[in-house]
Amino acid sequence: MSESKTYHGSCHCGNVKYEVELDLSGPVTACNCSMCSRTGALMAFVPEDKFQLLSGEDSLSDYQFNTKKIHHLFCSNCGVRPFARGSGPGGAMCMVNARCLEGVDPLALEVKHWDGKSR
Repeated sequence: MSESKTYHGSCHCGNVKYEVELDLSGPVTACNCSMCSRTGALMAFVPEDKFQLLSGEDSLSDYQFNTKKIHHLFCSNCGVRPFARGSGPGGAMCMVNARCLEGVDPLALEVKHWDGKSR
């Protein structure tokens, strides 16, 4: 049974703010690729229409590497990576960093490990 609800997220300084509808009752993803192993993001994936950037578009910087299919967005002021954009099997997706969501305890989340290093 889906437990989808609306969360608010932001970077550390608050320049980048967003709202997302997602279900955190299932696992979030921890990846060991060269990017994620350094930033420690816990990723929750949602279709693009479930994500709304509320402020900070002008504060976002984009970093791409390897296949350049994912836009790793980070705040140019504080450096935090609150979300990313890309595409998945179902179309346009957003990857939300669960560590940036208000009222969410990352230690209480179920974590699935993804071997991005070997891909």
